[in-house]
Amino acid sequence: MKDLILRHTLVNAAEHEGKAEIQAVLGRVISEKPDLKNKIREMISEIKETVKEVNSWSVNKQEMQMKKLGIKIEEKKTEEKGLPDLPNAEVGKVVMRLAPYPSGPLHIGNTRMILLNDEFVKKYKGKLFLVIDDTIGSEEKHIIPEAYDLILEGLKWLGVKYHELIYKSGRMEIFYKYAEEMIKKNIAYVCTCPEDILRENRKNGVECVHRNNSVEKNLELWKKMFESFEEGEAVVRLKTDMKHPNPAFRDRVLLRIADRDHPRVDRKYRVWPMLEFSWAIDDHLLGITHILRGKDLVMEDMMEEFIWSKLGWKKSEFIHYGMLNIEEAKLSKTESRKAIEIGKYSGWDDPRTWSLQSLKRRGIQPEAIRKFIIGMGLSLADVTVPAEILYAENRKMIDSESNRYFAVLNPVEISIEKFPKMKEVKIPLHPDFPKRGFRKINASEKIYVEAGDFEKFKNKEVGLINLFSVKLKREAEVTSKKVKMEIQKIQWIPEENVKIKLIMPDGTSREGIAESSIKGLKVNQLIQLVRTGFCRVDKADKDIALYYAHK
Repeated sequence: MKDLILRHTLVNAAEHEGKAEIQAVLGRVISEKPDLKNKIREMISEIKETVKEVNSWSVNKQEMQMKKLGIKIEEKKTEEKGLPDLPNAEVGKVVMRLAPYPSGPLHIGNTRMILLNDEFVKKYKGKLFLVIDDTIGSEEKHIIPEAYDLILEGLKWLGVKYHELIYKSGRMEIFYKYAEEMIKKNIAYVCTCPEDILRENRKNGVECVHRNNSVEKNLELWKKMFESFEEGEAVVRLKTDMKHPNPAFRDRVLLRIADRDHPRVDRKYRVWPMLEFSWAIDDHLLGITHILRGKDLVMEDMMEEFIWSKLGWKKSEFIHYGMLNIEEAKLSKTESRKAIEIGKYSGWDDPRTWSLQSLKRRGIQPEAIRKFIIGMGLSLADVTVPAEILYAENRKMIDSESNRYFAVLNPVEISIEKFPKMKEVKIPLHPDFPKRGFRKINASEKIYVEAGDFEKFKNKEVGLINLFSVKLKREAEVTSKKVKMEIQKIQWIPEENVKIKLIMPDGTSREGIAESSIKGLKVNQLIQLVRTGFCRVDKADKDIALYYAHK
């Protein structure tokens, strides 16, 4: 595995002016050896170390190493970018759709569906519909009124532009029209069996007693579903093969009664379509040419194709992808909603929800998410990756614009004996961009260092960054008026400082102190706390609060 990673890292570096990229190397390694997905964590750790080492080499050294390994430099190829071609797709004629259910805001798990659709539509200069799938679902699946705006807000932040916004709850009469047409064509029927009997019949392949009702009888029962039947007393079922090898496909339910309030239409409707039925109708009527969905939704494919064939409609193309999970993210809108309701989470932008709102608040850039998703490609394989892959993309985007500041979260006070005469220290806002300017820190005999640094380097010589070198102890001794190159460097905070609060991705908060120049920051500004990580400024008044993005 190490040799394979080194080879791909060198090739990738040669293609990008000596700088390899973690995600590109990961994709190439998995492509050549798919079985290595079983060692994804070990592999990513090795890739990170190899990329770091190879990128530190000169181009000459990289080329020499390639020759040693038998890699022919003249055969270097430009890495193929973008997504694969869609089947039977024509430029200008591709129509796709997004179908979020408004049970909460969009989260990182939804972005694969969203961004792949968006990228394909852009690639083919097609159309993208945003269809809010707000039909009433199960008792456990709630529509959250604020989710409508949160979804639109998330899409705008991601840079996704759709051609038309449609609400399923506004198309109920259309669904009724085609349900009645299917009843009249004897494709569907109304069943009044109790749910347990319905389930048992389907399991055993036994036809329901209502399956052979006349069209007239079914239309009569259909009318009663709107007028007199209660929830659970009647459903519309599709006539499939009751001996089908997949019991779940046998006479599936198309519509059922749900007497519940709806955020947009109140109680105007009580008969609601099931997911597969509503999409079979809408995908045809909206002219959707390509349907992108998870590979676990095969039943939806089967249902749509069956209904289309019975109604004589043209089939759309199905494209599937595997699950992409992030190790640190526990994604459940239901659990997040419950946690918000009991006050465990601060809201939908709490970092533990992994919603787009929460990622924005942490300082994760939308383009970093897009690169992360597109970089993973369109694959049927289920992949679980650490969040570091996303963070690596984000780091590349925000590193150069994020000014540096000192802060310690577990301060230990020390005093400097025979403190050199100086009033202030000028430190570059960013070490790589000195023209950006400097921040000034007032020097003082009493300073604070991180408790971990104090324990690790106690009684040892260390360099206080941009200050001088000392033998570290409670009463530190100056050993050099310069920071020696060969010794460990640590950050420090003067006696004049400000308190900060740092909100972490796990929802906990940490308090500490930072240099006074941090008081001049503005809300939404991205910064890096030296040796801690990148943050977004959330509050910048007398209370300074920062949301932690990543290292």
